[in-house]
Amino acid sequence: MKKYSFEAELKKVDGKEASYIEIPFDVEKEFGVKRVKVRALFDGVEYRGAIVRMGLPCYMIGVTKEIREKIERTYGDIINVVIEKDIEDRNIEIPEELNVMFNDNKNAYEFYENLSYSQKKNILNG
Repeated sequence: MKKYSFEAELKKVDGKEASYIEIPFDVEKEFGVKRVKVRALFDGVEYRGAIVRMGLPCYMIGVTKEIREKIERTYGDIINVVIEKDIEDRNIEIPEELNVMFNDNKNAYEFYENLSYSQKKNILNG
């Protein structure tokens, strides 16, 4: 599978503690879609996410605060990035106690099932 390696500046999302990097190539040309799930390395730290537009004139991928802390980088710093298409399944195993709750509340289960992989992961990992 093709890997894309480049350096990128950590950019700050206006008014938030969030950051992202811009993707320096034509995402639609390379992947054939406008939104693509990827496995990324930011200065060697792995992240699974998606390349998206998010209302910006460019494609981007978010860089979490946790990753910024691990790589000891902040807004404006240049980081090394490696990206490849993520073809692995993104299912999350539901803990038994949550399954019991879902059996009693179908609306909660349907709500959960409509969440993205990242949202499910955040709920289960608190």
